[in-house]
Amino acid sequence: GLASFRSFLRSEFSEENAEFWVACEDYKKTKSPVKMAEKAKKIYEEFIQTEAPKEVNIDHFTKAVTMKNLVEPSPSSFDLAQKRIFALMEKDSLPRFVRSEFYQELIK
Repeated sequence: GLASFRSFLRSEFSEENAEFWVACEDYKKTKSPVKMAEKAKKIYEEFIQTEAPKEVNIDHFTKAVTMKNLVEPSPSSFDLAQKRIFALMEKDSLPRFVRSEFYQELIK
């Protein structure tokens, strides 16, 4: 299911949303503070910072909160941004996915 949804998002040039969500889920499972800091930096550089290669579409407030949370990374550092991206996928991408050929192939 996730692979099919990601393929659909790729076709719509919005795959970064699912990639960001998956990266956040992986990040939350990290136990080592050193590893957590490394992953937080990578996620920030890849998805959050302005002009990031896979920049996700979040509002300035969410970006500011996320940047503040990264001063001392914790498992919840990306929670607000992740919730915003999930909501975006839920109300925008998911309904289109369910009507798409990708979904029709998946349920066969």
